[in-house]
Amino acid sequence: MPSGVMKILLALIFFLSISRYSEGQFEDWCIADEQTPDDELQKALDWACGNGADCSKIQANQPCHIPNTVRDHASYAFNSYYQKMKHKGGSCYFNSAAILTAKNPGHDSCKFEYLP
Repeated sequence: MPSGVMKILLALIFFLSISRYSEGQFEDWCIADEQTPDDELQKALDWACGNGADCSKIQANQPCHIPNTVRDHASYAFNSYYQKMKHKGGSCYFNSAAILTAKNPGHDSCKFEYLP
């Protein structure tokens, strides 16, 4: 076998053997895009909550209700949907209202779900 092909195969084996989630690598959360207007975020938020996102924690008197903004609630709902559906073909698109981030958006008592 030519040495070039052997090097490629060895490199491929090496990269496949590395744990995808070691030391937090490749972890991602889905959040609202800061450039998206609130009315578009609200439509996407309503869709996410009606299609699999767990929106119970963004309701009044729940741990993720504060800050009480469309953007913060949308981020929570988008991430909930994305984490539950990403292995079933779901995406973090929401009609261009969301983006992926490597930084955990959770805060204080509001923990954003992450599923490997």
